[in-house]
Amino acid sequence: MEIPAIVGAGLVVIGAGIGIGNIGGSAMEAIARQPEATNKIQTAMLIAAALIEGIGFAALFAV
Repeated sequence: MEIPAIVGAGLVVIGAGIGIGNIGGSAMEAIARQPEATNKIQTAMLIAAALIEGIGFAALFAV
C-alpha cells in the first residue's frame, strides 16, 4: 500500500468511529428524555451504526 492509501484508510476508520459515537450519544440522550421509546431508539441506532460500518468497510476495501 502507498502512503496516501494508508492515510485514507485511517481517515475512513476515524470517520466511522466518530459517526457511530455520535449516534450512540444521541441515542442515550433520546432514551434519557423518553425512556418508554427505548426499543425503537435502540433499533434505529443499531441500523444506523450497521450502515455506517458497511460504508466504512466498503471504503476500506476500495483502497
